[in-house]
Amino acid sequence: MSHSKRLFLAIHIKPKKNFVDIFSDLKNELSHENLKWVKIENLHLTLRFLGETNSNLIQDIILAIRKSMHETFEFETSIQNIGVFGSRYQPKVLWFGFKNDERLKALEESINKGFESIGLKRDRQNFVPHLTVTRIKQLKDKELFFDIISEYKDEFIQDLKVEEIILFESILERSGAVYNIVERFPLKKT
Repeated sequence: MSHSKRLFLAIHIKPKKNFVDIFSDLKNELSHENLKWVKIENLHLTLRFLGETNSNLIQDIILAIRKSMHETFEFETSIQNIGVFGSRYQPKVLWFGFKNDERLKALEESINKGFESIGLKRDRQNFVPHLTVTRIKQLKDKELFFDIISEYKDEFIQDLKVEEIILFESILERSGAVYNIVERFPLKKT
C-alpha cells in the first residue's frame, strides 16, 4: 500500500520588522471582521501546489525540481502592494504582492516545465506571485475593509532575497496547517 503526502513547492518568507508592523497593523485595524489570518511563521509564496501526492512519486518530483533549477541564480525582489482575490462584492483572500515579479514568474515557468517532463500537468494558467495574508470568511463592513487596505496600496513591505525554494509537506490539524520540509533546493550564488 502506498501512502500520499500533501505537497507544495514554495519560497519561505522570513518577515522583517516593517512586514511584521504592517501585518500587525492590518490585524488590529481589521479585528472586527471574520478573517482567518495566516500564522506569520507559515508565510510563503507558493510556486506550485501539488496536493495529495503518492509517496512513490516524491523522488521523481525532487529530481525534476533539481533538474529545472540547476541553472537558476538567486535573485532579489520586493514585497510591495496589497490586493484581494475574489470580487469586490465577495473578496476571498487578502494578499501581499511583489514588485518586478518577472524573475518569480520565470522561476515558476521553469519548475512547471520540469514537472511536465514527469507527467505532472500545470495546476493553473495564470501565476500571480503573492503571499496569502488572510482568508476572508465574511465581511461585516466591505466599504471599511477596502478603505483600510487602500491605505497600504503600493506600500513597500520588505525586500526579499530568494536563495532557495522548499518542497513542503502540509499537514492539516485543528489548530491550522503544519509545514514540514521535505527537501531544500538552494539557488546558485551570484
